[in-house]
Amino acid sequence: MSDDAPDSLIPYDEIVQEALRAVVSRVLGQVVKDGLPGEHHFYITFKTRAPGVDIPDHLIARFPDEMTIVIQNRYWDLKVDEDRFEVGLSFNQISSMLHIPFAAITSFVDPAVDFALQFHVDEVEGEIDGHDPAENDGDTEAVEVADDGSNVVTVDFGKKK
Repeated sequence: MSDDAPDSLIPYDEIVQEALRAVVSRVLGQVVKDGLPGEHHFYITFKTRAPGVDIPDHLIARFPDEMTIVIQNRYWDLKVDEDRFEVGLSFNQISSMLHIPFAAITSFVDPAVDFALQFHVDEVEGEIDGHDPAENDGDTEAVEVADDGSNVVTVDFGKKK
């Protein structure tokens, strides 16, 4: 493909991002219905200040840009709607309900099967780079998304700004 490719009048990147977010919705919906099967568990990273994100203020103060949560052993009240999910998690022994739109998710990882999705999220006014793991109920080691051709899907069509 040439660098001189014309701009597309079809928003392929948005269409693909929406389809991949539907994968996350479907997977979480199956967990609501049947529970987590086998060794599956999820690391979900999202923009804490994205529109529609509703998390406690103490978490926004600690994670002003991005936060990674773990859906594994200790979570409750997982609910999935068409455009968002909510889940109860404990942070430093403080119970919290998180409401997260799928559009705020930047990555979804299931390390049990080496599966990962990465998403583009539009910049939020006043963002701060970097974040620490949420240290909720799982391994707090950083999750690295492999670029070795494993089950990792990264979609970025170089959206022009």
